[in-house]
Amino acid sequence: MKVFVTGHRGYIGSHLVDILKREGHTVVGCDVRLFEGCEWEPIVPADVDLVKDVRKVEHSDLAGCDAVMHLAAISNDPMGDLDAQLTYDVNRDASIRLARIAKEAGVPRFLFAGSCSVYGQGDKLDLEESDPLNPLTAYAKSKIETETEVSKTADENFSPVYLRNATAYGHSPVLRIDLVVNNLLGSALSYGEIRIMSDGSPWRPLIHCRDIANAFVALARAPRDVVHDKAINIGANSENYQVKDVGDQVQRLVPDAKVAYTGEVGADPRNYRVKFDYLYSLLPDFKLEYNLVSGMEELHRKMVEHGFSKKDFEGDQFVRLRTLKNRMDRLG
Repeated sequence: MKVFVTGHRGYIGSHLVDILKREGHTVVGCDVRLFEGCEWEPIVPADVDLVKDVRKVEHSDLAGCDAVMHLAAISNDPMGDLDAQLTYDVNRDASIRLARIAKEAGVPRFLFAGSCSVYGQGDKLDLEESDPLNPLTAYAKSKIETETEVSKTADENFSPVYLRNATAYGHSPVLRIDLVVNNLLGSALSYGEIRIMSDGSPWRPLIHCRDIANAFVALARAPRDVVHDKAINIGANSENYQVKDVGDQVQRLVPDAKVAYTGEVGADPRNYRVKFDYLYSLLPDFKLEYNLVSGMEELHRKMVEHGFSKKDFEGDQFVRLRTLKNRMDRLG
């Protein structure tokens, strides 16, 4: 396959390029390099490396591509809160435009990186794709509005798929610590404290960032009639955890660290446990490469090897919001 990957130099994208290249595919990468310099290990280069804002992709960029894997986004709730309109411009409007251009360019499959955050504060636990959506943030709203609009482009020649990804964590060549698992482990190594900002009770579905990349590749290979125009939760039932459970795993890895409930976010309304049965009914051979224990062990090992410290935890390199605030001019 020839695959067009947006955000290919990011936290998940760097894994995706590696997997695609290992399987012998040709990768056209598109990344504005907003987070250039945030790498902590070398990344596998794309065959074609476009330094371009996703809002400015042209038909010619997509020539001959068999699939678009669209990751580029203003990537979490706090960054969405920084500038809600920018979040809608990039996450929703640019994604819809990209799907339309891909269709016009004759690309048969479009895979969109959505999020389980569209469920927000669920009316129940164990949420399925057909359950009501309750997005609480600009980030989550942008994802579901994109699904709705891109679905209108689906036809016999253009097949979109929407990956509602669980909350990412784990090691990547382009590390992030503004994610709950990575943050708690980084806090333990930096301060000797596992700083949980809620009361620890909210549920989160978790997935290693490389397994999100694995799911993109598996869905690109899947028969069209199996995945056409479907929203699919990406994760595993066994990988739903309460935040306090994550804290316990951190303490296992860093025994001297103490759990501290800071309470600074109060009662966190983002509480959702998600069911992933649909994914495995569609792709019965798909399996996650990691579970929380193995993923955290790998990340801990990498952090120790790199000498991760308080300076890293408090700096800009691994926290997207801090970097973004200093580079807003690059987004126009």
